[in-house]
Amino acid sequence: MASHINPTVRRRRLGQELRRLRELRGLTAEEVAERLLVSQSKISRLENGRRSISQRDVRDLCGVYEVDDRRIVESLMQMAKESRQQGWWHAFGDIPYSVYIGLETDAASLRVYEPQVIPGLLQTPAYAEAVCVGALPEASTIDIEKRVQVRLRRQERINEERSPLRLWAVLDEAALRRAVGGPHTMVEQLTHLNELGQRPHITIQVMPFAMGAHPGVNGQYAILEFPDAADSSVVYLEGVTSDLYLEKPHDVRSYSVMYEHLRAEALTPDHTREFIEAVAKDFARA
Repeated sequence: MASHINPTVRRRRLGQELRRLRELRGLTAEEVAERLLVSQSKISRLENGRRSISQRDVRDLCGVYEVDDRRIVESLMQMAKESRQQGWWHAFGDIPYSVYIGLETDAASLRVYEPQVIPGLLQTPAYAEAVCVGALPEASTIDIEKRVQVRLRRQERINEERSPLRLWAVLDEAALRRAVGGPHTMVEQLTHLNELGQRPHITIQVMPFAMGAHPGVNGQYAILEFPDAADSSVVYLEGVTSDLYLEKPHDVRSYSVMYEHLRAEALTPDHTREFIEAVAKDFARA
């Protein structure tokens, strides 16, 4: 289950509020950095929520922004304290995509396009292990096991009874036909995929090869939306050594429009289930 206090989300909210206070004073990040004798990049990282922020940082920034209301300062300092707590994923050690996990844990909905493999939230344990082994050829057995455990723990969000994550996934046909882990693993995975697609909060569509070029040819991405209106939507682009998070309204809007075109061009959920069943039968005969 999601933690009551999500440090990733706390950092984002705190960063957004600090940016708002800076802009109210008509200051640039560079000007603030000069006054505090720190780098401009530090101010930017604090505002985008990618870096932990100390209560001292909050106090110093509030001084620069001339925040006189003690209640506001104390509230921001409390958020800074909460943002330094550890989420459940920290128990697994250094996870490269921990920022994303923090966002996903608190998200209300997730729209994802995946051209290569089944999305992590929809993977079976055997499929998840095979994906990790294939994608990380130099990783140790312990590291592989840790990644699989984290992936399975993330799936609690779609299994919650009261407020499960609303998931919409568009998969390229290649993700279904790539024989990850062998025929038996694929039959199990595809059967599991269709079972999950029957849930009211999960929608799965397939983009068949026959569609040719489509709005998703540029690669995988995910759009996260949050229950609190104060938390802006985020577009997540996964990389090999680093990830990209887009939060500007224009960027989110562009990817959202592209996703609407993807959903419109992909097979309907009903036709998708039939398509997945046919691919599973192909693997069963292999």
